[in-house]
Amino acid sequence: MAGVPGLLFLLLLLFCALGQGSPYSAHWKPTWPTYRLPVVLPQSTLNLAKPDFGAEAKLEVSSSCGPQCHKGTPLPTYEEVKQYLSYETLYANGSRTETQVGIYVLSSGRGESSGKSRRKRQIYGYDSRFSIFGKDFLLNYPFSTSVKLSTGCTGTLVAEKHVLTAAHCIHDGKTYVKGTQKLRVGFLKPKFKDGGRRANDSSSAVPEKMKFQWIRVKRTHVPKGWIKGNANDIGMDYDYALLELKKPHKRKFMKIGVSPPSKQLPGGRIHFSGYDNDRPGNLVYRFCDVKDETYDLLYQQCDAQPGASGSGVYVRMWKRQQQKWERKIIGIFSGHQWVDMNGSPQDFNVAVRITPLKYAQICYWIKGNYLDCREG
Repeated sequence: MAGVPGLLFLLLLLFCALGQGSPYSAHWKPTWPTYRLPVVLPQSTLNLAKPDFGAEAKLEVSSSCGPQCHKGTPLPTYEEVKQYLSYETLYANGSRTETQVGIYVLSSGRGESSGKSRRKRQIYGYDSRFSIFGKDFLLNYPFSTSVKLSTGCTGTLVAEKHVLTAAHCIHDGKTYVKGTQKLRVGFLKPKFKDGGRRANDSSSAVPEKMKFQWIRVKRTHVPKGWIKGNANDIGMDYDYALLELKKPHKRKFMKIGVSPPSKQLPGGRIHFSGYDNDRPGNLVYRFCDVKDETYDLLYQQCDAQPGASGSGVYVRMWKRQQQKWERKIIGIFSGHQWVDMNGSPQDFNVAVRITPLKYAQICYWIKGNYLDCREG
């Protein structure tokens, strides 16, 4: 019976992750803040030559520019921000366009509300990741919102036909990665040997076999901030992309939200689930504290491996208007950084925060109407 306490702990974690209970008292609830959101609208679109799809897929991104480095970068000008938020659209037939944007009611600037190459590691001490087994968990929200990209990364369902992921999963900053023209998104489904439904055996100690069902991608959007930055200091701030599927996925999805300051997050923690490549076929859930933040990035030490890149980072907070608890995606897991912290080397895993401007852009990509994007 030595393993029982660990099993009970795992079940308790899953119980909380599925939202059946709340650790907060009735007298205080971490509440989603309200923001005055800007508007990001297309201004002009021009056709580009078809890409060659020659890049090798990278399942992680690294940078030596840490929190202090990012906080010390000069504020971008209005014209620079417009360039960063302009975007490329790639269609399934290989055609490509570039769209310039305009920004209206622009909020205040980026203020806060080069290291030696080392062997990268993304596990911190004891491996605190949990593989999620059985259809009773995998097919239930929020785990059911995690999907796998055919390029090897993870994505998150954010609308009826849309998946949010990391830009580096489909574009290396110079060109699109191999396989992007025929990009597919995989959904875990139960695997039945006889082709029919089996009796409910969720109480069995043997995990139920699962398989991926794939849906083709109709088009992708990648911000020019990633393409122009090419994963350098500014590029990592824009390591996100939106995929539009060819047909609805018919699953419950998780809405995007503006990332609150880390001190406002419940317990100062974030959560995400992904398809880490050291556990093939398994969906892996983890949570951890945020260690530092800049306007565009969250620094944390959630255990993760390549393959988890593109996972939606989420929190669960109280929605005052609807008087209910609600999870929202507040960032996208990007990759690993090994940085110099006051003369001492330290490594972090990094997530791209959904800022008000990024929210306005991604929401417009999804809905096509800025009037539907006024609440973050």
